[in-house]
Amino acid sequence: MKADPAVQSRYGLVVVDTNVLLSAALAPGGVPAMLVDRLLDVGRLVFSPTTFAELEGRIWLPKFDRYLTIKYRRHILQQAHAAAVWIDIPAELAQRVFSRDPNDDAFIHAALAAGAPCLITGDADLLCLDPLGELRILTPRAALDELVAGPTA
Repeated sequence: MKADPAVQSRYGLVVVDTNVLLSAALAPGGVPAMLVDRLLDVGRLVFSPTTFAELEGRIWLPKFDRYLTIKYRRHILQQAHAAAVWIDIPAELAQRVFSRDPNDDAFIHAALAAGAPCLITGDADLLCLDPLGELRILTPRAALDELVAGPTA
């Protein structure tokens, strides 16, 4: 089934949390990987310097050494960097607090600054905020289900 074009357009710009991107890299057949593949088919991922720095820092953690080669990690970062929509966060938005974890606010800031309607995460500290005004905060499964659902009447 083809996804509803209105649903697909909602994912034209989307912020994906680091935990989802790393899960996609670690389990190519899993829901996060299927979601990221689908997102790249219908839209573009949004990064701010802060959200990309988190991905860069976490992907190089030694705990991933046995699962991700150096070459593959470089490939992920190069592809993400090249394909991303880059957004700067206005100072007044950067000062706003939404989550109890200040690191999580960077993803909300990126989504709001870009006007992205969706933030995809597995982080409970972010998921409990859904919806945040017009911003939907979804799990990878919920976003994938929405993307692959058939057209609605």
